[in-house]
Amino acid sequence: MAQHPFKIDPHLLPIEGQPLTGTQPASFFELAANDPIQCTSPLTYDLNVLRDEDTVIFTGHLSAEFEFECGRCLGRFRYLADSPEYKGEMTIETIGEIMDLTDSIREDILLSLPSYPRCEDGNVLLRECPAQGRFNAASDSASGSTASQDAGVWDVLDQFKKS
Repeated sequence: MAQHPFKIDPHLLPIEGQPLTGTQPASFFELAANDPIQCTSPLTYDLNVLRDEDTVIFTGHLSAEFEFECGRCLGRFRYLADSPEYKGEMTIETIGEIMDLTDSIREDILLSLPSYPRCEDGNVLLRECPAQGRFNAASDSASGSTASQDAGVWDVLDQFKKS
């Protein structure tokens, strides 16, 4: 079994740092099969890892492509999570410990993804959401017809006297 590329011994890092370049399969992100977000390409990484006293610093480029479900129309769209100036760091807690950067890298990429994905977030194949504006027009017309009915909602509260 090959050694995992993100497991490093910080005490063996050269002064100029150690390059880490390669790919990890889409399963690296550990997303459930029924998750509306799926990774559709390998994680590509080109990092330099170096030690600064009690901290390991890793900088470089990370990228992976994901497929999302639009929050409006439920259609699928693709998004490239690309971090050309990625920076991360971890504190060395135990001397002689092998550090695993996997969770930190995975978390940083997943946290950079859109939290409420919509078709217009897609940056691989640009497209407009077929549901865009459809709900805004309906809610605008509905709120316009009930605006006069809702005008007295605060009247009861206005009757309270200030102490």
